[in-house]
Amino acid sequence: MRLATWNVNSLNARLDRVVDWFERLKPDVVCMQETKLGNDDFPADAFAPLGYECAHHGQGQWNGVAVLSRVGLDDVRADFADGRDPDPDARVLWATCGGVRVASCYVPNGRSLDDDHYEYKLDWLGRLRADLDANLDAADEIAVMGDFNIAPDDRDVFDPTSHVGATHVSERERERLAELADWGIHDVFRDHHEEAELYSWWDYRDGNFHKRKGMRIDLILTSAPTAGRVRRVFVDRNARKGKLPSDHAPVIADLTG
Repeated sequence: MRLATWNVNSLNARLDRVVDWFERLKPDVVCMQETKLGNDDFPADAFAPLGYECAHHGQGQWNGVAVLSRVGLDDVRADFADGRDPDPDARVLWATCGGVRVASCYVPNGRSLDDDHYEYKLDWLGRLRADLDANLDAADEIAVMGDFNIAPDDRDVFDPTSHVGATHVSERERERLAELADWGIHDVFRDHHEEAELYSWWDYRDGNFHKRKGMRIDLILTSAPTAGRVRRVFVDRNARKGKLPSDHAPVIADLTG
């Protein structure tokens, strides 16, 4: 089974590239973020000939998350189920695919440490943890995937000194991410790669991709049973090349069984 997460940064703008990538990489389950589409506009017909069922939670020109699967798509749920008011943004979508409970997550950016959006980001991560508490067990097969807008540690930033006092690397964000690990889902990329300078996002400006100035903010977090099945995790840098790419590259995990 091949799991993948990809912030496509507007599916409408990159549909041909995305479909071509599906044809070449043949993932079984893909969690997609920043579709920037309403639900009625999601191009499910483009993926159906390739064998994919699609679920989408969108809101037009902003945000938007999807799960695409060719191994079943059951128990679909948008948003949190934590007893609170719905999230005003379309940022999380759950489904069960091939026996694995997956979530496609687009964590708020945070903007700056003194911005209300930063507090929203911290609260959002707390709601994700509460949703896990209320609805899942760490002994289940789980994969929470997406653009977390957090670099888990300094290895995941091309120059940590340039980001001091900024979002994506702040202590409070990393603490919230660690709370997910404490619950029982963790970053399987680090099970397979201890080295630095392996990134999934590069700013469009200043040729940062070619200068290898990036951040690793797209994560696959799995429970222990699912982590035990992972035999390889990698970033598909080729998907960041060429004409009109997303600023993110897909992250892929290959599972046994």
